[in-house]
Amino acid sequence: MMRVLHVGKFFPPTAGGIENFLGDLLPVQKKQKMEVAALVHEDVAAPLSVAKDAAADSGQVFRVPCYGRLLYAPISPGFPLALRRIIREYKPDIIHIHMPNTSALAALFLPCARKIPWVIHWHADVVPSEVDTRMALAYRFYRPLEQWLLARASSVIATSQRYLQSSEPLQRWRAKCMVIPLGMDVVRLREPDNLPLMGAEEIWGADKRCRVLAVGRLSYYKGHNVLIRAAAEAPDLRVVIVGEGEQRSRLEKLVVRLGVQDRVSLVGFLPSENLQALIATSDCLCLPSIERTEAFGLVLLEVMRYGKPVVAGDLSGSGIGWVVQDGETGLLVSPGEVSLFATALQKLADDRLLRQRLGNNGRERLLKMFHIDHVAVQIKTLYEQIIAEREN
Repeated sequence: MMRVLHVGKFFPPTAGGIENFLGDLLPVQKKQKMEVAALVHEDVAAPLSVAKDAAADSGQVFRVPCYGRLLYAPISPGFPLALRRIIREYKPDIIHIHMPNTSALAALFLPCARKIPWVIHWHADVVPSEVDTRMALAYRFYRPLEQWLLARASSVIATSQRYLQSSEPLQRWRAKCMVIPLGMDVVRLREPDNLPLMGAEEIWGADKRCRVLAVGRLSYYKGHNVLIRAAAEAPDLRVVIVGEGEQRSRLEKLVVRLGVQDRVSLVGFLPSENLQALIATSDCLCLPSIERTEAFGLVLLEVMRYGKPVVAGDLSGSGIGWVVQDGETGLLVSPGEVSLFATALQKLADDRLLRQRLGNNGRERLLKMFHIDHVAVQIKTLYEQIIAEREN
């Protein structure tokens, strides 16, 4: 039986797109008759030890405590030792590394890790941001290790053809790259129960305006300030932003400065069932990200599951413009253009039938292209090819 060790940042119940992807993928891989485990960070400080939870569906999940973040990366001094220990005890046939993740670079310095073939899952480039200039400086030191990791990989998974073509770090390694989209377990997102629905209606309030939802960490590249400014230009919008992050204080001040407190709410983190109820009761999702750090936008798939249309920035080289088909499953506009976002959102606010058509098309596209079962088959085939080549 094939044994696979995933090395990621976090794992559910920690919220996030990559986290949800891992949470959906591991149970399917177990059903494919693989032994699977994941080594991730614990999203809280704890005694320096490795905690293990062995959920029946997800396999073994090993969590290493982290002590804050530095430039958005978890600080986890125990991660290299945990990786070495788990490789020796678990004896994986494949190490599946999800990047970006500074802790995963430890594999480069562990002889026991270098003996095992690696699959690098390239979720996003580390973008030298024009917004946060510290990233450009830090990337100078990170890049050589990143390239070394790619050089040693047996194969690299890119999440869309558009992202692969535009990714500068992957240019030298295209021959070992293949495109497999991210996927989602449709069954995981059930129809919300009455209690979460009541909570969602309380958040939306009695306002009859078009309900616009945004979901994601309140980080510099997510562009939530663009959505807030667009709401100020389009008075028919009721906007709810879900998530926590370092930009929260700035966004709250912007809401007050623009005088849209009655129509724009930042509600912080919500448990999964409450978030799903908000999605189900929304009219559309807005993804206003401004940089290619937003490589795919897994929340798009969650919104498609509930038949909701999307307004998103068509980031050059990002997979967003492939996941969302302009005029078919949503509306795409130039990233960062406040007036264009306002116009597109107002268009959906004015046309209920358009919202319904785009949402229905999105649900069909999800089932056809992004179901986690389809994605898992492609990944397993890749594993089998790597092992067969190694044995030959």
